[in-house]
Amino acid sequence: MKNYLITLVCLSVFTAITCAQSSVDSIRYTPDFKFIDGIYLNFDMVKANRPIPKAKLLTSVDYNDRDFFSELMRGDKIYYYDDIGLRQEIDKSIIWGFSRNGVLYRKVQDVFYRITFFGSIIHYVADVTTYDQNYSNYPYGYYNPYYPGSYYSPYYSPYSSPYSYGNPYGRSSSSRTNLYQFIIDFETGDEREYNIKNLESILIRDPELYEEFLSLRGKNQKKMMFVFLRRYNEKHPVFIPESK
Repeated sequence: MKNYLITLVCLSVFTAITCAQSSVDSIRYTPDFKFIDGIYLNFDMVKANRPIPKAKLLTSVDYNDRDFFSELMRGDKIYYYDDIGLRQEIDKSIIWGFSRNGVLYRKVQDVFYRITFFGSIIHYVADVTTYDQNYSNYPYGYYNPYYPGSYYSPYYSPYSSPYSYGNPYGRSSSSRTNLYQFIIDFETGDEREYNIKNLESILIRDPELYEEFLSLRGKNQKKMMFVFLRRYNEKHPVFIPESK
């Protein structure tokens, strides 16, 4: 517990230093923008474009290996030197994502997915595995680690292909892997499923776009979601510290 608290304190200090150092020389984001390669522990580090760079990561993996990050993530811990030269370790589970060749990848259930659309509203897709369990004789159950708080996934799809596997209690569990779309609010860092309700919660900041979107109603509204996402990003550009 003590080591865990020390890690959290160091992480907070690292993030604060990172953000302070990156508060100047911000440029408007365009698709040509390149993020600094390295590991991002949280979304604040993404906004600051200040990851833990590859050069500060302690690993035997060749920095030029095209599978560098995949190999690095094989262990449970990541070791690195912080900005004041102290050796730190973090659990792999707290990593937000990484950048490779200037492109961001988001971690979902220990798998990394490319961020396909970046701006005030960030969009990406990922496979999410959910689990069902018979609880009458199994006291603990399974849950979806990406959506904590619910044992049964609210994202069940009739087109999924469940399969059963054994467990030490002799009961039968089933898992489903489905492709979902997600959005991230650049302003707050909040991450949500990509649907009409969640998109509206961001569009409402722009009364003109919001009213136009509401006027569509029904199926047309759903068809036009990505158009409005793009329009919102065009009207509300984001600025990020330039790579040095």
